[in-house]
Amino acid sequence: MPKISLALVGLALSLLPSAGQAADKFTFEDYFTGRTEAVGSFSAINGVKRTFTVDLTGSWDGKTLTLREDFVFDDGTKDRKTWRFTKTSPTTYSGTREDVIGETKVTINGAVARFNYLVYLTPQTQSNKVRFWDKMVLREDGTVLNTALVTKFGIPVAKTTVEFRKPGSSHKTASR
Repeated sequence: MPKISLALVGLALSLLPSAGQAADKFTFEDYFTGRTEAVGSFSAINGVKRTFTVDLTGSWDGKTLTLREDFVFDDGTKDRKTWRFTKTSPTTYSGTREDVIGETKVTINGAVARFNYLVYLTPQTQSNKVRFWDKMVLREDGTVLNTALVTKFGIPVAKTTVEFRKPGSSHKTASR
């Protein structure tokens, strides 16, 4: 029984934000207002792998962050998505996007934001519905690392990783 207790304590501690993280307070409006750049990758269990860059433009009106994401994939295809995050408390947001089914609730604890949402991977035909489980961490170097597990019927089918940075920062983004 002590081994199980230690494992549970270890799991609980792993879910807490690290003490060495740069920010005690991570807010979407502070980080994403203005220009932000990102590099990322998507890998699915069926062998599909894609890398991409994203140029983001965020505007904050005092209540809602509108965040336009312009994607360029490694095969040259482009896509645009627009998030609208409405602040509902000092540590929560309600978010919508054109391909997201319903809303997502974002909860921030220190330097970590967590949220999940349903999305159609093929929005034109409203097919291939999956759930993204996002975890965004504001790191000491000023970058934000977003890791997401993608599930279908509760079974993991893909993962995505995106690293955000502010233009002109001294930190170089991860290579594609």
